Amino acid sequence: MQPDHRSVPTTDQRLAALTEDEKIQLVSGNGMWRTHSVPRLGVTSIVMADGPNGLRFSRAQAADGPEAGADFADFISLVTRRGEEPAAQRGPEPATCFPTASSVGTTWDTALARDLGNAFAAECRSFGVSVLLGPGMNIRRTPLAGRTSEYYSEDPLLTGVMAAAVTRGLQERGVGACVKHFAANNSEIERTSMDSVIDERALRDIYLRAFERVVGEADPWAVMSSYNRLNGLQAAQHPWLLTQVLREEWGYDGLVVSDWHGITDRPASVLAGNDLDMPESPQRVARLRAGVRSGAVPAEALDRATGRVLHLVDRATEHAGEPVPFDATAHHDLARRIARAGTVLLANNGVLPLDPETTAEVLVLGAGATDPVIQGFGSARMTPTRVDVPLTEIEQRAGGPVRHLAGVPAGEHTEDERRTALRAATAAAARCGVAIVFAHTPQNADGENADRADLSLDAGYDELIAAVAATAPRTVVVLTVPDAVTMPWLPDVDAVLVPFYAGQGMGSAVASLLYGEHAPTGKLTTTFPQRIADIPAFLGYPGEGGRHVYVEGALVGYRGYDEQETTPLFPFGFGLSYTTFELSGATADRDTLSDGASLTVSVRVRNTGTRAGAEVVQVYSQPERPRVRSGPRELVGFARVELAPGEERTVTIPVAAADLAHWDVTRGRRVLDDGPVHLLVGTSSRDLPHDVTVTVHTDVPRWKPLRRDTAPAAALGNPVARQAVAGLLARHLDVDAVTADELLQECRRSFVNVFDTVANRFRLVLDEAEITRVIDQVAKEEAVEAAPQETHSS
Repeated sequence: MQPDHRSVPTTDQRLAALTEDEKIQLVSGNGMWRTHSVPRLGVTSIVMADGPNGLRFSRAQAADGPEAGADFADFISLVTRRGEEPAAQRGPEPATCFPTASSVGTTWDTALARDLGNAFAAECRSFGVSVLLGPGMNIRRTPLAGRTSEYYSEDPLLTGVMAAAVTRGLQERGVGACVKHFAANNSEIERTSMDSVIDERALRDIYLRAFERVVGEADPWAVMSSYNRLNGLQAAQHPWLLTQVLREEWGYDGLVVSDWHGITDRPASVLAGNDLDMPESPQRVARLRAGVRSGAVPAEALDRATGRVLHLVDRATEHAGEPVPFDATAHHDLARRIARAGTVLLANNGVLPLDPETTAEVLVLGAGATDPVIQGFGSARMTPTRVDVPLTEIEQRAGGPVRHLAGVPAGEHTEDERRTALRAATAAAARCGVAIVFAHTPQNADGENADRADLSLDAGYDELIAAVAATAPRTVVVLTVPDAVTMPWLPDVDAVLVPFYAGQGMGSAVASLLYGEHAPTGKLTTTFPQRIADIPAFLGYPGEGGRHVYVEGALVGYRGYDEQETTPLFPFGFGLSYTTFELSGATADRDTLSDGASLTVSVRVRNTGTRAGAEVVQVYSQPERPRVRSGPRELVGFARVELAPGEERTVTIPVAAADLAHWDVTRGRRVLDDGPVHLLVGTSSRDLPHDVTVTVHTDVPRWKPLRRDTAPAAALGNPVARQAVAGLLARHLDVDAVTADELLQECRRSFVNVFDTVANRFRLVLDEAEITRVIDQVAKEEAVEAAPQETHSS
């Protein structure tokens, strides 16, 4: 029987019927993972769960009240303890451990990302979870950051496109996405107190832009505020961020939820626009109650937050149903497919793919071959339904014997034990046909609440790889890492395969690629530096005195490498295959582009090899007259295409004018680079052989707007301001407009602002109110001229 919706009270009716204490409860957590219910008004409690790469859920999360996993010590242990299983993690339900975002991003495959969202939703619904705390979508500003494995890319366009696809996949199946962490949460050092100090253009163009796209294109049910401070204010208590930008500029009407225990001043957070405080905290509830009763938190502010919680609950209730078990086998297969598609082949001198018929004994080295590294540490860590073991998968495909040695002693060990293990490995390498080394970064020194100290592999692995490469006839290195690492042994090995943290299907995915059942198709979504000092963010990292100044501004990742002409170890967008591709005939469907419009770049792609494979065609913009420094070129579009041997296809890539625009801090909006813009087409940020040139037109003028401190030369370069200031001068000197303009020209070389220059040069006394009227009038006239423009990337 269908419910009688006429009997369901509206949000306004329920708000009017709620008591003050009920409202305070609704905007506060119920235990660790639930919201509160109000049975008398039909308001149910809903469950949230971690899960950027797989659902972390235990039956305690479904409980109401104090049983709902609300122990603070358990929460802290979950995040900080790596060598043991904390109480909050005990008894979790097995779920599919999918590849982390760093691996999903390297697929550059939005259809696969949407399938991942669908699978997330199925697993959430099977356990009665209404909101998944993901996807994570912070920018990978530096590969040292502890949670880079949870994020897609160093580029905001790629991050936004992939996160929007996952969000749509989740929500079209009735489970809410909670995108996080908003905003500029790019390091784990002093994670709840560090101030991310970022200039306005870098903040808008790099760190907020992906969130803007997801809000505009996918409408996430919730946005999670981050732990860090942003330009002096805690992000969870930041009215400019949470209200002015997110709601007033972007039009977001969903819920803002805090990161867990991320609020220090609950009344301030409500006023700023942070609606739901998670998890349960009697102290923060008491402070909110006191703020409401004292009038510090007006009734309308509490009602606004309560209404948004009710809206989220309504969305969840509308899609709720009886839990249906998910198809674990199908999801494991999806995890394998994503892992295969996201694994990047960085080097190959022809050793791969291996031929099981001709390859003699295979030597597999590294603990990761038997105890695979498939995910990071922290709140995202979950219990997989099964795990493909790399060694087992290799044994199933090899045509001859397979031997395994650790190569590097596990845990604490002596120098003698290390040397003994190394001698055994090199002796075995001398007798094998190919050595496959599984290497990883330190497993107890990064993840949530900890950044990496350097870009090295775990202790002993660089030495092991170098020694094996000097002994074995062929050496293949498999890197299960969260982000970029240095490779001092690179010239000496035969192949490097990087699955990143590729989830429970990694073992099968890697083995199938090693033996050529599939061809590698992954492309890097971050730049691999040759050394740590090459990272554009290096000089400002990790901050000091509680302030982390983003010294590189908008020159993040490949933008910074390109601007400084620094040669990376491997560039953004790079990845090899077992086949080859040829791009030709790049064109655009129009030769001009204006505000609010878009065009389509077309290019012919042919598989010139003998194997099936996939290529990612990338388009970068390079203006001839850039308004701002954002690096020589920026990604503005991409498409992944799969081709059989000899197959040729035309790939079309839409490019929106909005994605060519940059934030103009003087005008408070995004502005296009007018004039010729080169759309460079290729297969990485450093391989762009094709150039399609278009002419960009914008209604926003290039001249500077008139301000109180504008110098005369700048004012004279602005025709609207020039006319207005000349008019001001004409009125005070009682001369005609032509004469006033000629007199104004005499002031051009002054470095004092134009109003004070005019006053001093002609011995006038200008009223500040009149100066303000002139400035306002110029701004209004310019706004009318630029009214047709629309440059939001969403």
